[in-house]
Amino acid sequence: MKSKLSSKSLAKAGLKLFPLILLLTACNSSVRPSFLKEDITRAVKDICKKEYSLDTVTTLSGNTLWVYLPLENIVSKPDKPEKYTERFLLEDQKNLLEEKVLKVNYSVRPTTEKEKQQEMVLDKSVNEKIFNILQVIRRVLFSMGSPKQDIPQFFCIVTADIRNGFEIKQIFYFADLKKLSYSFISQTEYQHRIIQETAISAEIIGDKTGDHLKYRDITLEEFIADQIQSRIKLKFQKPEVEANADIDKEVLKIVAYTLEAYQFKNFSLLEILNLVTGKKIILNQTAIFADSKK
Repeated sequence: MKSKLSSKSLAKAGLKLFPLILLLTACNSSVRPSFLKEDITRAVKDICKKEYSLDTVTTLSGNTLWVYLPLENIVSKPDKPEKYTERFLLEDQKNLLEEKVLKVNYSVRPTTEKEKQQEMVLDKSVNEKIFNILQVIRRVLFSMGSPKQDIPQFFCIVTADIRNGFEIKQIFYFADLKKLSYSFISQTEYQHRIIQETAISAEIIGDKTGDHLKYRDITLEEFIADQIQSRIKLKFQKPEVEANADIDKEVLKIVAYTLEAYQFKNFSLLEILNLVTGKKIILNQTAIFADSKK
């Protein structure tokens, strides 16, 4: 594979990351308590190295465990590119919870329907490495003997292509992993709950220690706001809806479903803004669920 890859191709590569991981993670775990909070980073790093020969950098920031995996040439052109239909054009937006107001911004624009194909995919060997890290994390967290409040609530796996300056970041919620492991949620639902982001930066090139990362403690509020945006992308990029769909209504359904899935009520109002039409809708908690079912 060429060392120089286009930013557009690299940004799309992350779309093929989910299937292998999700297919293999839905299994029960039964282990005796053996790790304390202060052991987590060392345990994950040591097991990854000893059992899978993976060099990782592990950091604990508050209740968030970060695992950095530096590799080279993590994407390639597929032998048989997967085809998909493009019906909408999306622009990345950021949601936030501010002063008890959950603000959801979205830019989804209908476009002439056309058939496209996946240009780049995550290399299978890289996908397996990420899967192994995920299994190690689950093994360590499920076997912690410390109080429940000491177990990290979020963990983030950052897979970096330090040759091409590209990385894929995945954020997981520990409660979701437990629900998947005990079959309380499906593989597909688990996939929709993972936050996946891609980044391209010269700072990533040659960074074997993750110095370019800004480690922080991820909050549930931030996770839910980002998951709503992620679900919007999944619904309209695949796409899961027809070209004549009521975009505002579909977004409201996504918001209501996500809030209900996590029983999240730490807000007073919902403000959704369609950046294409300028239409803004403001609802209280009761109205959110009533309007989404119409």
